Amino acid sequence: MRRVKIAEREGWREQAEAVGFGFHEMYGEPYWLDDTAFLFKMDEIETAIEAPSEDLHAMCMDLVGDVVSSERDLERLAIPPALFDVVRASFERRERHLYGRFDLAYTGAGPAKLLEYNADTPTGVFETAYFQYNWLTDQVALGRLPAGADQFNLLQEKLIEAFGTFPKGPIFHFAAVTENDEDRGTVAYLMDCAIQAGHETALIDISDIGVDAEGRYTDPMERTVDRCFKLYPWEDMLREPFAKYLAGTQTEFVEPAWKAVLSNKGILPLLWERHEGHPNLLPAFFSDDPRSASLENAVRKPLHSREGENIAITEGGRETDRTDGDYGDGPTILQELTPLFEAEGQFAVLGPWIVGDACCGLAVREDRSRITRNLSRFVPHAILDEADYAAFAG
Repeated sequence: MRRVKIAEREGWREQAEAVGFGFHEMYGEPYWLDDTAFLFKMDEIETAIEAPSEDLHAMCMDLVGDVVSSERDLERLAIPPALFDVVRASFERRERHLYGRFDLAYTGAGPAKLLEYNADTPTGVFETAYFQYNWLTDQVALGRLPAGADQFNLLQEKLIEAFGTFPKGPIFHFAAVTENDEDRGTVAYLMDCAIQAGHETALIDISDIGVDAEGRYTDPMERTVDRCFKLYPWEDMLREPFAKYLAGTQTEFVEPAWKAVLSNKGILPLLWERHEGHPNLLPAFFSDDPRSASLENAVRKPLHSREGENIAITEGGRETDRTDGDYGDGPTILQELTPLFEAEGQFAVLGPWIVGDACCGLAVREDRSRITRNLSRFVPHAILDEADYAAFAG
């Protein structure tokens, strides 16, 4: 794994905006880096990233079955008790899931370590599947990458294939907070994948979901919402006023309610309890567990923190970094601190994508801090053979 500089493509910003990637810059900061890349060799992708990610996903899927049958574990994950049965029934019905993204710490040496599983509402899918691939083909055509350059990126094909497993028929609704540019762009891309799979789609704002006299969810045109992809966290869904209708609704949600388990950072100590010593796991404990005191260097994480909010790093008993946010009042876990890939003052996190149950793509984000936040940058990657890697790196 190596971080390198490469000439940016002329006119890439206009190209981005033309395909709906207007959020290539956010909050006045660049989000997409066109002049930087990470280089990998194929065996590194296959053995250090792809295989461990599929192993971790299988462990997570086994964990869901344990958690939904244990009220104690559901309580530890702060699932609202009134909705235990909703989450449990969702898993027992084997409701289909679509995708997720791991966050892994990997320095290029030693096994990758699980930081968290963004299993419910991961973003970055458009820039991974589409814009990153365009970057690769453009840079090859420009002669800046060798003709044999590849990318770990079957994400778009696998998403279309996965959408194809959902029955055709009623409208496939897509719901998000549509005033958010990134969320709207992500949903627009996923809708396009669903259309390519043969579905009729409709976009609605999450706040516009209504309930009819029979307790069915409806859209603003009073059409029944039979199937709905929602880019909206289950921990928030479970606390919305319309949550009381979840038990009786026939709406099929994507992601399903059982993803409220896997998108929760409480799975980190639960995985460690079941697989202590696994090479891709870090020691982790709930904060009220006396064993958490054994972690001299640790990261404190709220169960539902997003975009790096309310994270604190402690080293040698002293707090060395922390972030503010909206998740400071809830329960937390402690996870052993592990190094990230660092180059030129930037810290990188790898994001392997899971569609269905297969690992099929890679996103790389980096931040100036060891805590990856909403101002992190997306960096494209390429896979080179031994000779091209050595020549490029040399």
